[in-house]
Amino acid sequence: MASIMDLNELRQGIDACDTELVNLLAKRRALTEQVGIIKQQAGAPLHAPEREAELITSRREQAQILNVNPDLVEDILRRMMREAYENQQGKLSCAAPHLSPVVIVGGKGAMGQLFAKQFERSGYEVRILDKNEQPHAKEILADAKLVMISVPINAIETIVQNLPPIPKECVLVDITSVKQQPLKVLLDKHSGPVVGLHPMFGPDISHWVKQTIVVCEGRFHEQCIGLLQQLNIWGSQLVEMDAKKHDQAMQIIQVMRHLTTFVYGQFLAKQCHSLKELRSCSSPIYQLELMMVGRLFAQSPELYSDIMLAQFNDVEGLLASYQDTFEQTIEKLQQGDKEGLIDAFSEAKSYFSESAKQFLSQSRGLLNKANDAKVLDYE
Repeated sequence: MASIMDLNELRQGIDACDTELVNLLAKRRALTEQVGIIKQQAGAPLHAPEREAELITSRREQAQILNVNPDLVEDILRRMMREAYENQQGKLSCAAPHLSPVVIVGGKGAMGQLFAKQFERSGYEVRILDKNEQPHAKEILADAKLVMISVPINAIETIVQNLPPIPKECVLVDITSVKQQPLKVLLDKHSGPVVGLHPMFGPDISHWVKQTIVVCEGRFHEQCIGLLQQLNIWGSQLVEMDAKKHDQAMQIIQVMRHLTTFVYGQFLAKQCHSLKELRSCSSPIYQLELMMVGRLFAQSPELYSDIMLAQFNDVEGLLASYQDTFEQTIEKLQQGDKEGLIDAFSEAKSYFSESAKQFLSQSRGLLNKANDAKVLDYE
């Protein structure tokens, strides 16, 4: 029968393994930092999808041979990769030096600061044109090669119209979450190259690798390629889309999602249960849902109000359909219509098709992480 002494000896062995593991992580970090330097010098993108896929596949196969859970190994590898991408952000390659200097209008806002920092890491001269710099706007814009508009949606028309003339060869770009109207504003203002971007992320990202940016053509798209190449160097995933189709997609992806989260957060705030009480008896999936709701309310109320208001008139039809679906579901519940509920479930399931299985597998990993991150109260 094992004794306490045996247990202590085993724990010492585990501690030794953990120490060795930390040493290996430090060694791996040093190697990935060297990789980052070489990529910067060679002008190579931070993200190499084929290399990543090959590495994951090889290590999973090795794990199976050694009777180690492949999912555990993949989780560790992906976390190390994320750390490597973060460490490689310090100095980045410059894909389009002809686009310097870069002027960011609204560059003191959170997203403006994010882009300014990334351009500076890539060696571009970056100038900020915000409220305090308005008296010097003409001078700041005089020799600009890239002007990025990073201002609230409801202010973009006024701000762009009031800008001094922009050099004809300069690339004019906006990063708002709506594209048709902002692009029209930019095209009316500037006779040179114009492109619309929508970064599908917020200012709190730790790195740009795999971050999606939607690209909508404006004018003289070939003159905007240097900017897109720079985004690729940073590791971003570019999705080219017509501005109208983009706005229609955002009505579902952003406006309806934010609206639903906004309403649910208000609903929770009116309940008799405290957040602590709800979290104490929550499943991992509900913990994750609470995180996503709480995430919205940790951010700018002005930003999310603008996003919802900007396309509200365009989503009224979607809202009516959503409300109708909700009421039909309530009616089935009131009538005890199990068969009707199953039919509705099957109809939605057919929309997700084979992706449903993939989402089930992916979400399982997220739920495990949410459960692992749970803070237990020992008091």
